[in-house]
Amino acid sequence: MVSEVIEYPADLAKTRLQAQLLTPAVDESRIFKGPMDTLKQTWKNEGFRGLYRGLPAPLAGSMVETAALFLSYSYFQNLIRKYTGTQQLTIPQLGLAAAGAGFASSFILTPIELVKCKMQVQLMNSSTTARVPPIHALPKSAATLRAPLPPASLFERILGYHPASPHDRASGRPPGIFAIVRSTIETHGVRGLWLGQTGTLLRETGGTASWFAVKEWVASELLDHRLGPQRSPTNTTLLPWESAVSGAISGAACVLALYPADTVKSAIQTEEELLSHRPVSVSSVAKSGPPSFFGTLTKMYATHGIRGLYAGCGMTVLRAVPSSGVVFVVVDGLGAWIG
Repeated sequence: MVSEVIEYPADLAKTRLQAQLLTPAVDESRIFKGPMDTLKQTWKNEGFRGLYRGLPAPLAGSMVETAALFLSYSYFQNLIRKYTGTQQLTIPQLGLAAAGAGFASSFILTPIELVKCKMQVQLMNSSTTARVPPIHALPKSAATLRAPLPPASLFERILGYHPASPHDRASGRPPGIFAIVRSTIETHGVRGLWLGQTGTLLRETGGTASWFAVKEWVASELLDHRLGPQRSPTNTTLLPWESAVSGAISGAACVLALYPADTVKSAIQTEEELLSHRPVSVSSVAKSGPPSFFGTLTKMYATHGIRGLYAGCGMTVLRAVPSSGVVFVVVDGLGAWIG
């Protein structure tokens, strides 16, 4: 949760850069030119709160997803030990266990990221104050929708939900978590919550394999350097700085492993949200069904080339380095304390 809060503005910038590749802003002045420009425009147009738009979903989800990831990783390690009869797994075997963990956790992560990505791009194509006409210019039925809403509870304010959320667009208020979930299910059914699953699955399977395998390899090299090559294979207790360094390097490797899959996934998950701000109705999108992963990949590559598929990659690597370092310092520290 701590790492999620620290890295979230960078993640928001990454998502917005990826999203505009498929559905660029109506107003050319709102097209982001890079990570820093994205943060600058977001701060200017939406304030500090805009930098954390959509945070509650991944904040809660990060606990579930990370716990499931490490639990699955341990499970697949034990499975490999059972069938190979060896206790000390090799780096490729650890990578295989990590790939299985990433595959399993992707099914938990996709709905969380769907909500997060939709909330992150809500105000990209419009300014709510500019797009909502004065109340006296609205017909009576629409003016009714603009009537003051009853105060929301603290729980509802935190999660971005309000009992009157179906009218949020008419009142100029972006929909919250529950409104997005309800709208997605109404449009696409429950399966719609797993829109972009192919991209998440590819990213998590390959990325998690790289994350754990690189971490274990770097950690092993650091232990050999400190204790000598003759150290006992069972002596795997890392110093905090060793956990931080190996975790930081593995974080960068995880991002770079299959970054284009994340770009395509973000574009798929945000296209409908961005189109809802255009004069064209999104009903045609719903009728034609969700876009395919490989069809979207081909379209984005033809339009933007390989460079477009890595939009926001630099900032994502920069945020993954400290975040991953923090995660492994905590995990290794707790492991040593419990063990």
